[in-house]
Amino acid sequence: MFSALNISTSALVAQRIRLDAISSNIANLSTTHNEEGQAIPYQPRFVVFKPDAEVHSPEGAVGVKVDSVEISQQAPLWRYQPGNPDAQTDGPHKGYVAYPDVDMNTEFVDSLNATRAYEANVGVMEASKSMFSQALRIIG
Repeated sequence: MFSALNISTSALVAQRIRLDAISSNIANLSTTHNEEGQAIPYQPRFVVFKPDAEVHSPEGAVGVKVDSVEISQQAPLWRYQPGNPDAQTDGPHKGYVAYPDVDMNTEFVDSLNATRAYEANVGVMEASKSMFSQALRIIG
């Protein structure tokens, strides 16, 4: 009976990490420097899931876990802003500023998807809790 709770818990943890990555992408939408202060734009993160064979039910359902948090290798978006202090001073991108390739619409849809998955797993946990309670009342 508790396997349903374990599977839902694993999904809650995985979706929370996914929401953290999405939040980071949105927060750094216009970040043009990396952590060391170099003029390298933020690179979006995305989460890769995999089945978690350690969390399973007798019926064969398995949980999920985060395999890795990957960094996108997309080229930056170049915007012509010659007056910006971060603008390139020479080369093919002279006068352009490199911005992260983060699409707000995609991030918003991903966050809705992760939130709905999170809510669905909370619903499964509530239903499981209710069934456990009813089973104890029948037994007792």
